[in-house]
Amino acid sequence: MYFANLYNQLNLYYNLQEELYIQNQSVVNFAVGNKILPQEIEKDENSGIEGNYKTRSYGLLTLLLAESSVGNDTVTSAHFVGSFSTDKTAIYLTNISKPLSYSGTVKLTGDSQLPSAFIETSYITSGANKITNNGKVTVSDLALPEINPEFKKIFAQTQGRRTALKDIERPKDSLYYNSFTNETKEIEVSSRLSNVIFKGNFILRSKDSIRIQKNAVLEDVILIAPKITFEAGFKGTVQAFATKGIELEEKVVLNYPSVICVYNANEAESKIKIKKESIISGAVVLFGNSIEELDKNSMEIAEEGLIFGDIYCTGKLFLRSTVYGSVYTNRFFIQTGATSYDNTIADLEINSDKRPDYFISIPLFTTQKTRYGILKKVL
Repeated sequence: MYFANLYNQLNLYYNLQEELYIQNQSVVNFAVGNKILPQEIEKDENSGIEGNYKTRSYGLLTLLLAESSVGNDTVTSAHFVGSFSTDKTAIYLTNISKPLSYSGTVKLTGDSQLPSAFIETSYITSGANKITNNGKVTVSDLALPEINPEFKKIFAQTQGRRTALKDIERPKDSLYYNSFTNETKEIEVSSRLSNVIFKGNFILRSKDSIRIQKNAVLEDVILIAPKITFEAGFKGTVQAFATKGIELEEKVVLNYPSVICVYNANEAESKIKIKKESIISGAVVLFGNSIEELDKNSMEIAEEGLIFGDIYCTGKLFLRSTVYGSVYTNRFFIQTGATSYDNTIADLEINSDKRPDYFISIPLFTTQKTRYGILKKVL
């Protein structure tokens, strides 16, 4: 009798947990379908389960927290959510200098806005030149589309609670974890991150620079420093924000949804440098400079890599890797020895169609959001 009663209680418990998880997924679906606008959810009269949700910003991402509860039992889930991209732009090159030219084999898929509707041929090498352009070309404006104001806000003082590294609980020896249901923990870190694991709701900040060793594990964390460097071979998921520069050494992989962003609003030079065979899924952004300071701010992306997402550069861009997404820049350039070629691209593919319909972009612009989806489940 005792064991039969115990079995029945366990069965009821597991059935309730299953109902809570199912209802929680329904709350998530409702929130996404409602464009994450606040709205009260009616209580389920049959099961007595109540559901609610709320959102908050986490870097450039939106965090959705969904909760389902009955009595003392509660199920909570957390997701990064965003709007689906409708951008079919391949290249947006501002109309402030000479027309775009190409060398070698170039393939463009998507619509382009350029200084001229005609893409000229540039004879940088003795090899054959061939361009394939699958998309319409129109004449661009003098300025790039205005970037989302949220990018600039990231560099202001954060609201997270500052915590010393030694005061953070570690479930295991080298693991630091903070749930997204908790308050964001902001930590001052040393100039070198090595042999540590940070997962979850953290902002890691340095007043000088941060070098991320390849043996560090970073998942869904935010990095803020004047300069950030990722050692060759590093793999992780981060939002990295700097004011002087960001460098990815060879074969760095930043998984979706990742962002590397440099904001330079002064006269000093700034640079994003991405070396060979690196892969970034998300966005690469350099902004803040005026047109007069364009030459002081540059982005260099070496060959044999992949940017799966978008590039936005208010400086000048030396692009040699494949882009499955869109490229926005004030100027292209190619450097060969002592010679520099302005507004020239070479041996390159930019394909906005290879960013699939289910892909949710990092929100570069404050365009109208028509349909929301889930980027990643984080709890």
